[in-house]
Amino acid sequence: MTTLLKRRLLRLCLPGLLVLSAGSLPAWAQVDPGAEALRARLELIQQRPDIPVASETLHAAEALRLVYDQRGYRPVWIANQQATAALRALPEWIAEAEAHGFQPQHYHLEALTKRLSALPAARAAPDRLAGLVDLELLATDATLTLARHFQDGIVDPTTIDPQWHLPRRMVSSAADLLQQLESQPVGVARETLFGLLPNQPEYRALVQRLALQTSLRDQPWAALSPGRTLRPGDSAPIIPEIAARLAALGDGAATTGSVFDSTLESAVQRFQTRHGLTADGVIGPETLRALNTTPAERIAQLRANLARWRWLPADLGEEHILVNIAGFRMEVRAGGDMVMEQRVIVGKPARQSPVFTGNMTYIVLNPSWEVPPSIAGKDLLPQFQRDPGTVDRMGMQVLSGWGADERAIDAATLDWSRYSATSLPFRLRQRPGPQNALGVAKFMFPNKHNVYLHDTPARGLFAKDERAFSSGCIRIADPVGLAEWVLGPRNGTPVAAPERIQSILGSGQETTVRLKRPLAVHLLYWTAWIAPDGQVHYRKDIYDRDAKLLRALDAPPR
Repeated sequence: MTTLLKRRLLRLCLPGLLVLSAGSLPAWAQVDPGAEALRARLELIQQRPDIPVASETLHAAEALRLVYDQRGYRPVWIANQQATAALRALPEWIAEAEAHGFQPQHYHLEALTKRLSALPAARAAPDRLAGLVDLELLATDATLTLARHFQDGIVDPTTIDPQWHLPRRMVSSAADLLQQLESQPVGVARETLFGLLPNQPEYRALVQRLALQTSLRDQPWAALSPGRTLRPGDSAPIIPEIAARLAALGDGAATTGSVFDSTLESAVQRFQTRHGLTADGVIGPETLRALNTTPAERIAQLRANLARWRWLPADLGEEHILVNIAGFRMEVRAGGDMVMEQRVIVGKPARQSPVFTGNMTYIVLNPSWEVPPSIAGKDLLPQFQRDPGTVDRMGMQVLSGWGADERAIDAATLDWSRYSATSLPFRLRQRPGPQNALGVAKFMFPNKHNVYLHDTPARGLFAKDERAFSSGCIRIADPVGLAEWVLGPRNGTPVAAPERIQSILGSGQETTVRLKRPLAVHLLYWTAWIAPDGQVHYRKDIYDRDAKLLRALDAPPR
């Protein structure tokens, strides 16, 4: 290296630090010492991915190498003043990500802040080029990792929840993102980065609720212990504390009185509704348990559900059905409005309803039920063994063979005690009728899980607050109402659709009605969500999925 070149290297500084004038050298022979230093460092990291940068582990080492290779190893952050301004704002952006449930320390926040604060002194240090390359790599690694997590989630959902089968959002090119960040004003660059987060109003409202719970986290939150069930009209010294708790959570106004008055009763009912409890205005054990849930516990719950939002497709469809498994509820949405809401029954913990998206293409009125082998062997066979007459009372057909080879078998000739759950050689099919497990209608969106929406004769179960009783399918409270909407004007069917549906149901004949336009159906799992009235709702984690997700969110990025 010439003396002149050495002197020029020593004069490099920010901005424009990594661009070296090569005088009369031809273009192909010009040297950019910053690019050379980046290339050399990334080649070393490719050989040894565990090599730290400024004592930090890189999370996106392979992506870094690919992105900088596409750029000819031209730096992103320290090549011009505009990008340098974004670099100085980057720690603030990383800290801001905490409002969305992220852990800022996972994105080199401390190391970046320290390096940026020491930047003036670093310019005069003999090894400043190496230090600036450290800063460049840390900033790009943090940005790429944060952008990917904003847009696609921190972890692959299938590694946390094997029942999750939704398509993922499209991920933007890392090179395109970096090019935008280095070429845009700081404010626009920030909007570009945070614009990768979900844009649905429900997601933004959850973020606001996370901010409220975060503000409550450091306040006193003593457990409320009235010692007995409290009802409207009761008096108790703890009443003002309960009223203050409800006011802090946005359900009512605080009061200093010790009487359980009508204002407090209304606040309790609002709180109960938001927590999936019977809204009777009585403060019993379940309501007290929900009142005593700490802000830290709610923060964890909100973070888990914000993460689930980041796993969802960006567009759920102009018209769609959304089932919240953990919330035991179904919504029908069209044009951004909720046109129908129903209670649902979901899979029991041993037979969990999966998370996935399908397209409803047909409805079967007066359906028969082809009993899955697992249910036939595990659930029905023991009943038949105890009482063989159950077969006829349930309207079951015992069959062998398929299609042209199908044959009906007289159940009275069978000795059910000879069979086990794994050796049942017959098929079972339940005829349409009042005892049919699918009720009067099933709504089909073909999928590998063999899960669909359907009616049920067990109507009493819909009155329960927690409704995890099925074998995986979703039972709905008002199948006729749903059928009338699905087969109504949206399907090009005349207004007489309700009368036609009732006529078919009255006939008892199994009838398939195809949809002229498929309808998206989303089976989701939310333990916290925003209702159409803007209120946050919380539910129990019936499948114990939150804790595993939170452990993954809190682990260092992989």
